[in-house]
Amino acid sequence: MTSTHEVLRLALTQPVNHPLEPLTVEEVAAAVALVRQESNLGVDVGASFRFPCVTLKEPPKSTVLNFQVGDPIERQAFLILLDNETGTTYEAIVSLTQKRVVFWQAIPDVQPNIMPDELSECEAAVKAHPEFRAALAKRGITDLDLVVVDPWAIGNFGFEDEKGIRLSRALCYLREKPDGNFYARPIDGLVPVVNLNKMEVLRIEDMDVVPVPPEASEYADRFQPPLRTDIKPLHITQPEGPSFEVDGHHIRWQKWDLRIGFTPREGLVLHQVSYEDQGRLRPILYRASLSEMVVPYGDPRPQHYRKNAFDVGEHGVGVLANSLTLGCDCLGEIRYFDAVLTNSRGEVAITENAVCLHEEDYGILWKHTDWRLNEAQVRRSRRLVLSFIATVDNYEYGFFWYFYQDGTIQYEVKLTGILLCGTLVDFPQYGTVVAPELNALNHQHFFNLRLDFDLDGTGNSVCEVNSYAEAIGPENPQGNAFYAQSTLLTTEQEAQRIIDPFTARYWKVVNPNVTNRLGQPVGFKIVPGENVLPFAHPDSPILKRAGFMTKHLWVTPYEPDEMFAAGSYPNQHPGDEGLPQWTRANRSIENTDLVVWYTFGHHHIPRPEDFPVMPTAYSGFMLKPVGFFDANPALDVPPLVKGKEQGCCHEG
Repeated sequence: MTSTHEVLRLALTQPVNHPLEPLTVEEVAAAVALVRQESNLGVDVGASFRFPCVTLKEPPKSTVLNFQVGDPIERQAFLILLDNETGTTYEAIVSLTQKRVVFWQAIPDVQPNIMPDELSECEAAVKAHPEFRAALAKRGITDLDLVVVDPWAIGNFGFEDEKGIRLSRALCYLREKPDGNFYARPIDGLVPVVNLNKMEVLRIEDMDVVPVPPEASEYADRFQPPLRTDIKPLHITQPEGPSFEVDGHHIRWQKWDLRIGFTPREGLVLHQVSYEDQGRLRPILYRASLSEMVVPYGDPRPQHYRKNAFDVGEHGVGVLANSLTLGCDCLGEIRYFDAVLTNSRGEVAITENAVCLHEEDYGILWKHTDWRLNEAQVRRSRRLVLSFIATVDNYEYGFFWYFYQDGTIQYEVKLTGILLCGTLVDFPQYGTVVAPELNALNHQHFFNLRLDFDLDGTGNSVCEVNSYAEAIGPENPQGNAFYAQSTLLTTEQEAQRIIDPFTARYWKVVNPNVTNRLGQPVGFKIVPGENVLPFAHPDSPILKRAGFMTKHLWVTPYEPDEMFAAGSYPNQHPGDEGLPQWTRANRSIENTDLVVWYTFGHHHIPRPEDFPVMPTAYSGFMLKPVGFFDANPALDVPPLVKGKEQGCCHEG
């Protein structure tokens, strides 16, 4: 075993060239070692402690913005710790530079996220419990190797006997064969509740004996009839290599310049997104990340009403990220980035190839044909893709950032995986029958993006733009006129807004202190894509806990501790945290350093075609320049040479 002294030596000898570089393997190990050896914390950080989070403590924004190459870098780690013995949660900041713990505090009345190894330990505890085995036997189930226990966060519904206990409520399934699809065969009416700190079964909720759905509904290729044979190879090659440059976690591509990070909670994080324009590197976003993600289900029956997953705050999409070594998730000339994390005991755990970087053709960038000159000018669009994929129980989520040559940024979530189903007991009012005796539950997915804008500086404002028809009159005699009206949003409560497709509503972030050559303030607009509002009642527990879902737009002044739309610790929290709480202060958001929070929702009434595995659904939004440039910034993209580029101007 490597000594603490050696771990610290290795951490301090690894070169780090920027304050936002993610923690290295050596730094993560050193942060955990320093907390364990610290004698002035008032507790012994021993075997009863878990480590839900070990990540970079990002330096103050001013430090990063003023950083020059060669400046000394103070490296710090932020840790969340859970003592299973006492149930106490702690936060710590470790200075790797000073080799000491500089902050340590107990956080009362909270539960950190549930960690992956807690899930496996919980399943083992349930399967070993005699009352659970008896309940299975009552249902004619005797082979425990075919039983799957899938722990979920229990939520908060105000029950007194659940307060202050770290709990999981598990869903149970039965595979037809050892390597089969268990999600198609729920054991409804049987729900174990587990104390995760003690790994003890508190109770077995045994409601009714309901037959397990009969069909296996397999999706893996080994179970399918003969596969299609008429798909020809499609090769994506770049003989001269990709157009991007990578230095550590610093990426340059087609005038874009940005850094990336990765946290256990948020997954992929963008830092200092800028675009080179006329020889200047112009800042757009200081930081952008997935702040929260909530999946409320719509079945009120006792088996199902607690199914409200906070996939970011209750679990963490970073710690659940796939290693993209296992499949063909990305195509082309790929550059991968590993994620340096820990398991719950603080041991370094590396997710290899967690983040995928590549570029891809995206059709026509722009085109015009002048028939009088018999001339066509056309440019192919290319986009840079940054992505990672997380498996959260039954669902897969692909989180994709796209960067385009015309200055557009796109965020897209790709939803696939397996529907969450229940046994069909009666008419499926709250779902869709997707197989015999199997009901796929109605649900929604809500995503909140935290966008820390720095458009040409930190003095930014937000406007809402709506389009209206001009009334018929002397200036509009034919009734064809319409116009766009821009309204400045000056306070937090003014900026709590929802989409309105009937006025073509969008929101525009501007820097009122910087104008383009036409005298217009430089800006970027949020272009909504698919969106919806929650159908839960305003007084429901889920809306108390995830109030951010009720508005599509929130804007706050920059505060470094305001990071997560539903608060820092949503697991089992009663709610009224995060954006609803912060914005009660109704702070000014005019010409200041501000953060835009955009919420978008995917509404899912299941189809039979979504089963047994769901074709990918897409949801997201765009950020498009509005007056940020003096003209189309993609005019300098060169045309393809006829016959030179693979697939261009060739007839088969």
